[in-house]
Amino acid sequence: MKSEKEKMLSGENYSAANKELVKERIHAKKLLYKINVTEYWMNKSTRKLIAELLSNSKNVVHIEPPFHCDYGYNIECGENVFFNVNCVVLDSMKVTIGSNVLFGPGVHIYTASHPLNKLERQNTEIAKPVNIGDDCWIGGQVVICPGVTIGSGSVIGAGSVVTKDIPENCLAVGNPAKVIRKLNENNEL
Repeated sequence: MKSEKEKMLSGENYSAANKELVKERIHAKKLLYKINVTEYWMNKSTRKLIAELLSNSKNVVHIEPPFHCDYGYNIECGENVFFNVNCVVLDSMKVTIGSNVLFGPGVHIYTASHPLNKLERQNTEIAKPVNIGDDCWIGGQVVICPGVTIGSGSVIGAGSVVTKDIPENCLAVGNPAKVIRKLNENNEL
């Protein structure tokens, strides 16, 4: 029989009220408190806290507080990833972020979702992974929904809601986000 954590990580309905999951979220919140309140700017201590929080990421991740996530260990970042202020990553499932990715202020990434059936929704959640390729720029206030993949080199315009996959080297904007054009070799607009 699978644990609730195993169910969560495999994309099955799971109970977020499970003691193990609650304990892991509390651990993340304690680290986030230090990052968001105690330190509040990037220094040696903050880098150590970020490395502990994002334990499956490379060591070159820059976060401008405040930042929020559920677990931290489900966020896997490549090199040179930048999160601007007020970013939220609901990482019940794996969030894979390539290298050289920029997130504008207030970007939200959601892996967590809820069953459509009202009775199931009362006791369980469900999650789907999010993948973001290398060299992407995600504009301010973008929402990336569960199960979405954004291809390398793509740009998502500010305020967009990404509900479906975006191919590589594209400019996508709107709610819902739609590809409005391919970007050239240098990804110039």
